[in-house]
Amino acid sequence: MVFLRRRSRTENNHDNAVRAGEAAAAAAHASAPARAPGEADAPARIGAAFFDLDNTVMQGASIFHLARGLYARRFLTTRDIARFGWQQARFRLGGEHMGHVGDAQESALSFAKGHTVEEIRAIGEEIFDECMADKIWPGTRALAQMHLDAGRQVWLVTAAPIEIADTIAGRLGLTGALGTVPETRAGVYTGRLVGELLHGEAKAQAVRALAAREGLDLGDCSAYSDSANDIPMLTLVGDPCAVNPDARLRRHARAHGWRVKDYRTGRKAARIGLPAAAGIGAVAGAVAAGTAVRRRVPTRI
Repeated sequence: MVFLRRRSRTENNHDNAVRAGEAAAAAAHASAPARAPGEADAPARIGAAFFDLDNTVMQGASIFHLARGLYARRFLTTRDIARFGWQQARFRLGGEHMGHVGDAQESALSFAKGHTVEEIRAIGEEIFDECMADKIWPGTRALAQMHLDAGRQVWLVTAAPIEIADTIAGRLGLTGALGTVPETRAGVYTGRLVGELLHGEAKAQAVRALAAREGLDLGDCSAYSDSANDIPMLTLVGDPCAVNPDARLRRHARAHGWRVKDYRTGRKAARIGLPAAAGIGAVAGAVAAGTAVRRRVPTRI
């Protein structure tokens, strides 16, 4: 009798990460692949820079800003926006944890079920202009532009849905984006994911797949993130950099001689361990902000 070994949870998680990473790379498309000056006709064997989004390029969690815009369009209820506000408070006060990201992303993807890709893309563009454009960190934006000016590709790598990630990359003039790929059928969202969230190991898998497609030497590439969850991605490249790092990533970066850049102000006031009232205030502010936006913006479905 042949006994089949049951797959472990670790093996299943790895397979889901590979599937998510490959789906992200397959969905990615460069709007304007970079070339170094004088190399317009040369084969694409250039370096690239990979940027995490939340708290690296953008202040706070992009999924929360998306939720505010969706609330204004009646995709979400007051209870939903309060829950997103609490998740945002946990993100800002306690750092990025897989459970927090998973809760927020699952909630954000559920709203799209039954809607078309074109509809959500159009709404995402409006929401970026309303809620996200002024949340971009100038320092990180300058880093990205430095790479672009040097003729390097610059990619966002984020757990945000690929449609939102593409919008942000396009607005910032970046090469493209790697993001979580929601499942669709005939151009309509099913409410499920292809693989899993593009998070942790899945980001590293996506970067590997994209590098193979684009002919990139990862040893000549850079990567930027605020979170220790992105250590797998940061470890892939020759030039890793911690930006606005959480405590664990800061320790890891120092131990391994990685660059560290911090563009935040008032960091002492934002450290982990703030009174719980600060988190409660963030939730109340989120609800109030969402309500105010809903009053100003007409319904679009």
